[in-house]
Amino acid sequence: MSESEIETLRRRVAALEAEVAHLRAQPAGQGTREAELRLITDALPILVAYVDRDYRYRFNNRHYETWFGQGVEALTGLHVRAVLGPDVFAQRQPFMEQALAGETVAVDGVLPDRDGRLRACAIQYIPRRDAAGTVEGFFVLAIDVDERRAAESRRIAVAELGDRLRDLDDTAEIAFAASEILGTTLGVSRAGYGTIDPVAETILIERDWNAPGIRSLAGTLHFRDYGSYIEDLKRGETVICADATEDARTASGAEALKAISAQSFVNMPLTEHGGFVALLYLNHATARSWSSEELAFMRNVAERVRAATERSRATAARRASEAQFHAFAQAIPIHVWAASAEGALDWFNEQVYAYSGAAPGTLDGAAWADLVHPDDRATVIRSWGEALAGGHSYEVEIRIRRGDGDHRWFLVRAEPIRADDGAILRWVGTNTDIEDRKAAATELARLNAGLARQVAHRTRERDRIWETTTDLMGTAGLDGYLKAINPAWTRTLGWDEDTLLGQPFAVLIDPGDHAETAEVVARLGRGETVTGFVDRLLARDGSQRIVMWTAEPDGEIFTIIGRDITEQRRTEEALRQSQKMEAVGQLTGGLAHDFNNLLTGISGGLELLQTRMAQGRLTDLDRYINAAQGAAKRAAALTHRLLAFSRRQTLDPKPTNVNGLIGGMEELVRRTVGPAIAIEVVGAAGLWSALVDPNQLENALLNLCINARDAMPEGGRITIETANKWLDARAARERDLEPGQYLSLCVTDTGTGMTPEVIARAFDPFFTTKPMGEGTGLGLSMIYGFARQSGGQVRIYSEVGQGTTVCLYLPRHYGQAEEREGQADLGRAPRAEQGQTVLIVDDEPTVRMLVTEVLEDLGYTAIEAADGPAGLKVMESDVRLDLLVTDVGLPGGMNGRQMADAGRVLRPGLKVLFITGYAENAVLGNGYLEPGMQVLTKPFVMEALASRIRELIADS
Repeated sequence: MSESEIETLRRRVAALEAEVAHLRAQPAGQGTREAELRLITDALPILVAYVDRDYRYRFNNRHYETWFGQGVEALTGLHVRAVLGPDVFAQRQPFMEQALAGETVAVDGVLPDRDGRLRACAIQYIPRRDAAGTVEGFFVLAIDVDERRAAESRRIAVAELGDRLRDLDDTAEIAFAASEILGTTLGVSRAGYGTIDPVAETILIERDWNAPGIRSLAGTLHFRDYGSYIEDLKRGETVICADATEDARTASGAEALKAISAQSFVNMPLTEHGGFVALLYLNHATARSWSSEELAFMRNVAERVRAATERSRATAARRASEAQFHAFAQAIPIHVWAASAEGALDWFNEQVYAYSGAAPGTLDGAAWADLVHPDDRATVIRSWGEALAGGHSYEVEIRIRRGDGDHRWFLVRAEPIRADDGAILRWVGTNTDIEDRKAAATELARLNAGLARQVAHRTRERDRIWETTTDLMGTAGLDGYLKAINPAWTRTLGWDEDTLLGQPFAVLIDPGDHAETAEVVARLGRGETVTGFVDRLLARDGSQRIVMWTAEPDGEIFTIIGRDITEQRRTEEALRQSQKMEAVGQLTGGLAHDFNNLLTGISGGLELLQTRMAQGRLTDLDRYINAAQGAAKRAAALTHRLLAFSRRQTLDPKPTNVNGLIGGMEELVRRTVGPAIAIEVVGAAGLWSALVDPNQLENALLNLCINARDAMPEGGRITIETANKWLDARAARERDLEPGQYLSLCVTDTGTGMTPEVIARAFDPFFTTKPMGEGTGLGLSMIYGFARQSGGQVRIYSEVGQGTTVCLYLPRHYGQAEEREGQADLGRAPRAEQGQTVLIVDDEPTVRMLVTEVLEDLGYTAIEAADGPAGLKVMESDVRLDLLVTDVGLPGGMNGRQMADAGRVLRPGLKVLFITGYAENAVLGNGYLEPGMQVLTKPFVMEALASRIRELIADS
């Protein structure tokens, strides 16, 4: 470390101590003094710290954070041994002890950086004394010697590059010179320059520099062979890769990059006229971190290459047309002048004459010197003479007299125009007005000298923000009271400052938010920062304001900033309502389309049936009856799918063995998908039971297999797989489920796959990718509704061309699965026994009529009622009742469940069969009925109704 550097450090430390003393004398809090101290020391290009007598850091500037990779707050209070490591601390401790003894110590040593490397440093330990002269600690100042050496090497390289480029006109030679200097200076495996074809995504390398043992890449390379980073280059971004195997952009091409000795690399695009035309690159055979200084050096070289290339082209252009240069020089709004090879100024553009007020032609030769401020003429003569003698660029800042006599500062530059042999033909120069820049520099120096005035100014600015912002800003205590608030509180809430500060802040908060607010205060008490917390505040006019808060703790006090988002929430709610109406429009449109088709089949069949009967033609009646019944069944299936999508269908959940259910359907699935599709079933051993409606699960599985078949028109494979899943909080959150145990049922195909856009809409009702007439678009929406209503979820995993997997997640049922009942033989409906009576309550006369006639044909006595009160009156009488058959949704103020419950009070054990075309699950007890109660979903065949009635009555 040189004496001049040590002396500079001493002066800076003295200034630093004076500033510390000044700050300690200020009335502001410790936080303010430390902030100002940090502002000063962060400006020093060295490591600065203060250590107490216990070898613990009490202050570090920001360079410590960069060096050691820890925040300055984390370093404060740590022992020096914990930061430097035992070995380095043991080496440094004797010098620290000297500083604590009152001696200033300068020593060369090493310090470990954030990567564990030991870097050479020049270190000073300077004692710090209190007012009584006692050493209370010491300052540590460290300069990175390694970086200085590297910086010096780069500085020399830049100078060498400038010398080499000055003598080069050929762009390929310019590029190679830059590559060679880059490669040798930075110690890389390869450096090069190439021209880019962004459309073909290729680079053409004419010549590159390679370290010994590294082969050249001269020729044409395709970027896509080595990864996807061409997209970054097209955007003009420098691509920095420390390790191709770890970088997501190059992982797929890592082996190819290793093969060309480029496991790590930097690609720096060069642009012209906004376009990506060339690339300067560095390759290294192994993984390597690229420092900011190395990248800055590379940018400097790239800029010089670009400038040299442009200068070469510009020189050729100037040689081609001196007249064109004159026209250009006259057009630009700055001073332009030219001189002979010997330095005699013989041409000025009109801007010079307009500025100086001189007559054209009167400034040639030495006359121009009269415009230069007398104090600057010696500088001009010396600098211009040096440029002429050395044949290098001329640059000087001088004052030039204006026509009115005032002088303004100009940056005067000149470049030589050379012949092919390097001889200087002429000089071309410009004068750029820098008066404003000079004034700004003077002002900056004045501001730096008046640091205290700047601090006061910034404080005033902070106060203005405090006064004028619409955000609610302030401090509050863990005791529940606001301590300080800005005027935005009164403007937003209407309460005056005394009222807000004189009562607990909980008084302002909506009672519904008290519990969550208490939890936030508790978190602040534990030292946590809280962001994004929302609560409702009571305004003076009785309204509520919704405020989103950020809170930062500081001991018993915490700082709060709140933003009024009331209008934002209202806007969001309006948007949600608009989206709901759009979804309803889409749903009703698709529903009307499908139901109009089905109603045409029903009404047309009945109309032809009526016509043929009137004509006495009874032979073809079955055709029309079957057509109407088929349309009615499809309408019923459509209704069930809609209810499943909306999660409003009536389910009959039972403990189900899902592996057994799949085994029972395997043959049906094989017949459905056809011989071109291979079916593989992978059932997990020990699969848990699920509480689901087995019929709906069968329907969902069949739909998934049909969809998989349609995605493989040329054939393929369907895999049906089950598994037990234990979802933790993260996995459950990804699937929008509660954490816990689930079983999964997945159907995988090898088909065409889905795009992300199709996946996003796959569960929408009436959305289908199939041709018109080949799908309703309700299959997946029905599966989604069934899964969600069953307490589970469905997810799609797909890639275009790679196939699709659809997984149902169903909650585990803790218990044994029930055996599946065989299919009932409903060919002959059972007959009633003597005197058996059924009460039918339904507000639809047609339903009552049909059910009554069927029951009477089967020998039952049927009693009808149109609403709940009428039905209850029948049950209050002494008439015999074996069964109550009732709709759930009834008029008259009493629904079917309420009537049944009241009837069971009058007639304990009364059997009840609910018939419903809609899923009033909340009325029915969310699917859980009392013993002796069952549900039958409309529409139903009359034989099924008769069998259910007989089953309920016989069970008694």
